[in-house]
Amino acid sequence: MKRPISEIALKISPDAALLMAKWYVLFVRSNQEKRVAQHLAHRQIEHFLPVFDSIHQWRDRKVKLSQPLFTGYVFVRISLVERLKVLVIPNVVNLVGTRNTPSTISDEEITGIRHAMANGKVEPHPYWPLKEGSWVVINAGAMVGMEGRLVRLQNNTRVLISLNSISRAFTVEVDSGSVELAPKKKILQYAC
Repeated sequence: MKRPISEIALKISPDAALLMAKWYVLFVRSNQEKRVAQHLAHRQIEHFLPVFDSIHQWRDRKVKLSQPLFTGYVFVRISLVERLKVLVIPNVVNLVGTRNTPSTISDEEITGIRHAMANGKVEPHPYWPLKEGSWVVINAGAMVGMEGRLVRLQNNTRVLISLNSISRAFTVEVDSGSVELAPKKKILQYAC
């Protein structure tokens, strides 16, 4: 007698989940993100270090620096069984997450960050649940479908994108015509 696929999947899923490559976040020592990314590249481990360019005024000149978008974090795509490969890299502190399990980052969030970096001017932004500003969805361009808070910075329209999985956020400049109010989400209320 043949068993349904879902029944077979349930029996192998705990071990299979350990073998599946997912995006995780490495917490690294201060100002060591680029060095850790070099070690990951040397070991041929898939990683992603989003950076932004900033101009700093020094005494005698202006300097353009490339800095990590999320200070202290480097994204890495590994299976949980391979986590020791990245934890032994110099300047890596730990995987971001709870005490028992590291937090996974969805492929959509990684793709969204990549699109934002390729198509807009990104900058880090403090993460906090904003009380003001409209919840918007981007309806045109490379970041279509991404949701965030509308933020005005001088004369530019920017959207604050929050990555709840790692408690970080960034802003991206968008065309004012490419955002619209996001549909309201249903909130379940529980009776006490």
